[in-house]
Amino acid sequence: MSLSFEVQNIDGGGGRRGRLELPHGVVETPVFMPVGTAASVKAVPQSVLEVNGAGGKGAQIILANTYHLYLRPGHELVRRMGGVHKFMSWDRPMLTDSGGFQVFSLSKLRKITPEGVEFRSHLDGSKHFFSPEHSMDVQIALGADVMMVFDECVETPASWERTRDSMGLTHAWAQRSKDHFELHKERVPWFEALGGKTQSLFGIVQGGMYADLRKESAERLVEMDFPGYAIGGLAVGEPRDVTREMIARTLEFLPKDKPRYVMGVGYPDEIEEYAKMGVDMMDCVLPTRAGRHGLLFTSGGRLNIKKLQYAEDQGPIDAECGCMVCGRYTRAYLRHLYASGEALSAVLNSIHNLAFYLDTMERVRGELAG
Repeated sequence: MSLSFEVQNIDGGGGRRGRLELPHGVVETPVFMPVGTAASVKAVPQSVLEVNGAGGKGAQIILANTYHLYLRPGHELVRRMGGVHKFMSWDRPMLTDSGGFQVFSLSKLRKITPEGVEFRSHLDGSKHFFSPEHSMDVQIALGADVMMVFDECVETPASWERTRDSMGLTHAWAQRSKDHFELHKERVPWFEALGGKTQSLFGIVQGGMYADLRKESAERLVEMDFPGYAIGGLAVGEPRDVTREMIARTLEFLPKDKPRYVMGVGYPDEIEEYAKMGVDMMDCVLPTRAGRHGLLFTSGGRLNIKKLQYAEDQGPIDAECGCMVCGRYTRAYLRHLYASGEALSAVLNSIHNLAFYLDTMERVRGELAG
């Protein structure tokens, strides 16, 4: 099988400990997935990702971005290189998004029709068109273990009517994505090398901030019978309690025996909370983005390394953290790197933040082990 998922334990709050088997390896869930937008988790080498955090096990699975890799260097080039795994020298599982959220963010550069989305590149203004079928072709060429249906994400706030119409488009595109994927899934670059295994396509539940639409979307996608389901369109400006409510209301209608993925969240306390609600997979750019801006996550809360108070602080970022940065460097040195504009600042800050996220999920998995 190309995907196998086993729920090993469920606690009283609904949190699940599980095991997800994919063509490129096993993923213990709940899991946090670092985002490697352009086939690179920003400022962090793959060799570090493999051992950083989670008791030395490192990142089990990472993301790559369909929109960005389509524009540069191009999905056909990546296919000729043997797929994104070989291209970036990463032999563990990977997931690609569909490009829908990136197109959504180009609100002034796109035009949506029932057939797909016409948009202009943020790089050079060139015109492009993404249909569900084209998104599948790009993701098959990239060759990540898990790929996502092409969807539309609505802005926040959006009216119930606008959200309903957008959701209908997402459902139509999901069916088209699935149909096209089933016809062409054996074109994945590593199909023969991995014994005829294929990728797996996940559906994406939309519905904005409306519980009735979330229910309808989940039920409609479950009818399409995907091997896994994502909850999309969250963390786009709504209050945290609304995010939590939409996740909780959606989880009620998703299969208990398939992986459940919340896209694009969140702060460390949020991913812990959602994992304990029953979410199996999460991703976010926050660890590396915050690190590049001097914001560090610790067991005592957030720490802004830019502050003058750390100029002569000889302690580590977090005395309870076992990452390679906390084991070697002082707050004073890290503040100096940031203040001096040294590239090493982004590297070390990002390594620590990723370790903190991965360690958080390792602890939660232990708590959910039963």
